[in-house]
Amino acid sequence: MDAGFNERGSKTGTGTFINYPTMEEIVNRIANSKLVTFNLEDLYPAGERKYVDISHWLYEGIILREKDFRQQLKEHDWEQYTGCYIALYCGTDAILPAWAFMLVTTYLAPHAKYVVTGSKTELETLLFSRIIDQLDVEKYRDQYLIIKGCTNKPVPENAYLQLLQKLQPVVKNLMFGEACSSVPLYKKK
Repeated sequence: MDAGFNERGSKTGTGTFINYPTMEEIVNRIANSKLVTFNLEDLYPAGERKYVDISHWLYEGIILREKDFRQQLKEHDWEQYTGCYIALYCGTDAILPAWAFMLVTTYLAPHAKYVVTGSKTELETLLFSRIIDQLDVEKYRDQYLIIKGCTNKPVPENAYLQLLQKLQPVVKNLMFGEACSSVPLYKKK
């Protein structure tokens, strides 16, 4: 039989057929491994974060006049902080007594979920520190654990260190990253 041409201009007709071996089933070795992934992002506490600059209640932003300071705090709308995580800071170079932050916190405490003195990073660090301290790690005993590295939420670097210290005494193997490209950190002897 003579070979002809199809509509694409490819040669057709009789010829030699090659028998390819049947494809083997693709096995997902990662899914079948003993690896347990720990994602710190899953511990991220829900709630709005607000950053409160107390210099707004200071005379010219730098001088704390106690009577005026107390009056401004009484008149401030504290309801706006309901359910929020608060970081208190002073945006100027004012030198403030510790009680100034404490007094502001007495107004915030009935409304806010948690109040700290410091930056956004310090707020997140302290939130994660509380969560990791309360974490029950017994379920990870003798596990092969990988701490996931990529997150979409602001997980502070210290959270990874705290988690490692909490998990290391109980796990068999500890890695960081993704299952397909992890960095070994610890292996129980």
